Amino acid sequence: MNFWEKINPPAGGPILCLAPMADVTDVAFRHIISKYSDIPHVTYTEFVSADGLVRAPEAGRRKLLKDLEYSEIERPIIAQFFTSKPEMMEKAAELAVQLGFDGVDINMGCPDKSIEKQGAGAALIKNPKLAREIIVSAKLGVVKAAKAFNKEEIPVSVKTRIGYNKDELEQWLPELLAENPAVIIIHARTRKEMSKVPARWEYIKRAVEIRNEIHSQTLIIGNGDVEDISDANSKCEESGADGAMLGRAIFGNPFLFSKRKEEQITVEEKLKVLLEHVKLFEEKLGGFKNFAIMKKHFKAYLSSSEVRDLKFKLMRTENAKEVEELISDFRPPVE
Repeated sequence: MNFWEKINPPAGGPILCLAPMADVTDVAFRHIISKYSDIPHVTYTEFVSADGLVRAPEAGRRKLLKDLEYSEIERPIIAQFFTSKPEMMEKAAELAVQLGFDGVDINMGCPDKSIEKQGAGAALIKNPKLAREIIVSAKLGVVKAAKAFNKEEIPVSVKTRIGYNKDELEQWLPELLAENPAVIIIHARTRKEMSKVPARWEYIKRAVEIRNEIHSQTLIIGNGDVEDISDANSKCEESGADGAMLGRAIFGNPFLFSKRKEEQITVEEKLKVLLEHVKLFEEKLGGFKNFAIMKKHFKAYLSSSEVRDLKFKLMRTENAKEVEELISDFRPPVE
């Protein structure tokens, strides 16, 4: 039994996942989210180039390995890779086992043009034969590494979309299911739609039906416009999905996977967590990532009007020390 079959919350609700988001869900932010969570959920790394891990010079590979850094409180933690080369996915999967990850995920949904030019990400929707070969290779890498390092085999999953330019679920999903991945996470939009239209969870329901019709054991997890845990529960109940993946809902709300409601979190608490996040970012990623990445978090953490002036000041900061000074001097306006 792999962890996917054990992760259901105690109440028996759907599996919950934190979506991988480039320059958002890095090791610092994931650590903060895990620290303030009391609801079980699955965590993903940012997507990492399998080709780069194998072929990049030492400096480039060291930077990519930083994207695969994690802490124990983030478990279960899945390494997500992208490539169009089966042999590279095999080696990346081997590395995931070696590094102690709980699972491997293959990105088959990213619409980034530079990734699609490589034939990876969402471009794989147009090449089902290659997509299947990559799943097979990931599984092979897991088996080889488990034997070589005397570790348990870990599950392979796929994150994708309902189609490329149009709905292709009826043709695309059975191709993936034929290789028996442990899980398929489906973003309920096409690649062409990006995130510009509302996610259509009726396609998640249809994905569950297709899975059931062919008697597959693969779990189906829906993704797209999930607002919070309550919304995840509702969407899964309506669609029959085994779980839901939450992405943008995490912005400014590290308590998302907590039983506490967002309205119960005070400004002072948010500032405390924000400062902790900034310090951790600098500690773990200083020298690897630009501090400006934190500024998208400032906007999200400080969305209320009472901290508007502080937010503007924080946007001009360049390091954790400056952030700490501003926060320590801050006094909420008295009504």
